Amino acid sequence: MSPCAYAEVVRQLPAVKGARILPGKTFKKILFELCVENLASAQAAERGGADRVELCTQLEIGGVTPAEELTAATIQALRIPVHVLIRPRGGDFVYSGTEFAQMQQQIEWVKKAGAAAAVLGVLQADGRVDVPRSRELVELARPMKVTFHRAFDETRDKAEALEAVVETGADCLLTSGGAPDVLTGAEELCRLVHQAGERIQIMAGGGLKLANLDEVLERTGVPCMHGSLTRRETDCADVQGTDVAILEADVRSAVGTLRGRLRSE
Repeated sequence: MSPCAYAEVVRQLPAVKGARILPGKTFKKILFELCVENLASAQAAERGGADRVELCTQLEIGGVTPAEELTAATIQALRIPVHVLIRPRGGDFVYSGTEFAQMQQQIEWVKKAGAAAAVLGVLQADGRVDVPRSRELVELARPMKVTFHRAFDETRDKAEALEAVVETGADCLLTSGGAPDVLTGAEELCRLVHQAGERIQIMAGGGLKLANLDEVLERTGVPCMHGSLTRRETDCADVQGTDVAILEADVRSAVGTLRGRLRSE
């Protein structure tokens, strides 16, 4: 029986005080990170109770590194940590020497701006994690924290890829479990949480919705959730007014769900 199937069986048994079913299943804290493209959304995230934000632009192509001005303004305006995506273009995650040098430059100015973390990842042409180059970026980013992003989801062997990500020295792995969305990838996410143990934080992200947040948490045991909570397919580059209020309310609802789960554990 797989660890996740076993966990589901045990979950249905009478609770034993202090019992721990699976690494990550008993939480000290459940984090919520909102993915944002602009300052207004970042501020809504903070007001709604998000633990941190990931800042990027061009989410329609999976996100790229935001402009220096936006990055600096967001970091200065927020009290919660700002994580910044380091990605020079859309498309695959196999980068030329010129693109790699651009990523190094982006890390330097993001670090200088005062970001709490860099979000990055490099793959080899064969689809495996490029450990040497990813580790070089991780080391350059210090003392910032580092999240290895969903480039991971394009790897063929997730168990092997997780070990490679751990080897890069990254602090956190953002993944949907290799599926189109976190709910579809719930079983794989559960396996990854079990495999990772305390070595690296697993963060579930990709197609996360308010309606499925509690189910994803229950089925995976992930200690951290990531999403944009987008309700409609629109360009959110100019979010303002009512849209900001809706986003803030959605963040507050998501955080409330997670805190409620924590209290019930």
